Amino acid sequence: MKSLPLAFAILTLLFPLSRLAAAAPELPAGYKLLYEQNFTDASALKDFVFTDPAAWRHSRTNDLGALELFAQSKYKPKHRSPVNIALLADKVFGDFILEVELLSTVKPYGHQDMCLFFGFQEPTKYYYNHIAVAADPNAHNIFLVNEAPRKNFAKETTKGITWGQGVWHKIRLVRNTADGSIRTYFDDFTTPLMVAEDKTFTHGHIGFGSFDDLGKITRVKIWGPSLETRKTGFFQPAVSK
Repeated sequence: MKSLPLAFAILTLLFPLSRLAAAAPELPAGYKLLYEQNFTDASALKDFVFTDPAAWRHSRTNDLGALELFAQSKYKPKHRSPVNIALLADKVFGDFILEVELLSTVKPYGHQDMCLFFGFQEPTKYYYNHIAVAADPNAHNIFLVNEAPRKNFAKETTKGITWGQGVWHKIRLVRNTADGSIRTYFDDFTTPLMVAEDKTFTHGHIGFGSFDDLGKITRVKIWGPSLETRKTGFFQPAVSK
């Protein structure tokens, strides 16, 4: 009986670890952590280029740092597509697993959204994942921008999600260029929120933002087999302060 307190203590210590292990992605062979950013200070913004740097800032709530989209970007895309974009500069990804935490800072409404960008080759050629409260042809889907207005192409999606107010959500995006698959998860990493397939762009930048709303981004992790370092020839770096 004397061993029970010790056993209980061991279980207490191990249980949180087992939960963390269960939450971690199962990495394909050859994958490794390619990028991580927790936005502990404002220097993290140097990793990004923006459609409008003046719309973004570093923010902190308690001990949690974030990249914050706090104003609408003064940016007019050539085709109907998102306005507020922050891209990881000088890093080009092919296959990857992305995990990030997002928080919408606007009042709930039908098209309340946050976006993930990937396969981003230039301002008129990229994919984006629009995650919104309600689905329609222009919302809550995976879209292709290819020298034309955005076009949805998800094979599976849902009726929408609940961003709520002041609530952080965990997102996972999995991209496999060999079969063209794209899978998005929202809080529940066992059942995809959206599934799509396309091979138009097999590499490109990764980024975050919103079609025309506001929000925060933190705890970014990207795994993959490799990345290419290439100078980003568009958008603007963070505003120096």
